[in-house]
Amino acid sequence: MKKRETLNTEQQNKNSLEIDQFSVLKILETINYEDQTIATAVKKVLPDVEVVVSFAKKSLDSGGRVFYIGAGTSGRLGVLDASECPPTYSVPSDWFIGLIAGGDDALRRSIEGAEDDQFQAEEDLGKYNISSNDLLIGISCSGAAKYVISALEYAKKKSAKTVYLITNPVPYLSTSVDKVIAVDTGPEIVAGSTRMKAGTATKMILNMISTTTMISMGKVYGNLMVDLMAVNEKLVDRGARIIKKITGESYEKSLEALINADKSVKIAIVMIVKSCDAIEAKNLLDNANGMLRKVIKNKV
Repeated sequence: MKKRETLNTEQQNKNSLEIDQFSVLKILETINYEDQTIATAVKKVLPDVEVVVSFAKKSLDSGGRVFYIGAGTSGRLGVLDASECPPTYSVPSDWFIGLIAGGDDALRRSIEGAEDDQFQAEEDLGKYNISSNDLLIGISCSGAAKYVISALEYAKKKSAKTVYLITNPVPYLSTSVDKVIAVDTGPEIVAGSTRMKAGTATKMILNMISTTTMISMGKVYGNLMVDLMAVNEKLVDRGARIIKKITGESYEKSLEALINADKSVKIAIVMIVKSCDAIEAKNLLDNANGMLRKVIKNKV
């Protein structure tokens, strides 16, 4: 086992050794400079992220779920990404599930000791009946959270796919998983403050996993979010504009179709393109596994 002091995220950053003496502008410039290194660090692990996307798609196609589980910042970022998938892509709320050590209270206030509670993870996951169709992504910047290790080991016992996302070359605590994503974000501006660069890298990777998985499952047409839930005025307007863009109809007719489609952008598009009612449009989409392009291109 590594010593905590050897972790890259625990080292002092040579560019910020005297940051307490910097001007405000120089502090901001230093943070910004370090932040620019994160995209490059993430680029190096894209082949590993690609594998995880394949795991996620297979799980969802099989009726399984994708779990994000972490402690502190890592847990909050997992909950954030999971919570944004239903409104963005109209997917069931249990497709992506975010769990954080300490429960929902830990989303608003620090419960740092929760990351050392290795028994709580099994209890938290127990209610979900984890199976071989599921994917569990354990998130721990340093790889030192016993809560995450316990979750990964529990999921493994249930034959689920497991992924360990860390922001050091090697985790402090290791366990057997199907894939490790080890993005080396280096020393933080404030030594050990992994809510900064490590957190940024974590959010980027989680965004990539969920977004790429949704694109591969037909939730996007071109680069338009055709599966959004038009649940407020902003999204109704966006939905109508998406329909207009794809069908070439006027904004008014696009909005009318959206309302008649019970605010389903995809169904409204098919109604216009195929000159059919909402029921037939939904059937066409169901037969194409929700792939709008297949319906439009007459491949079903």
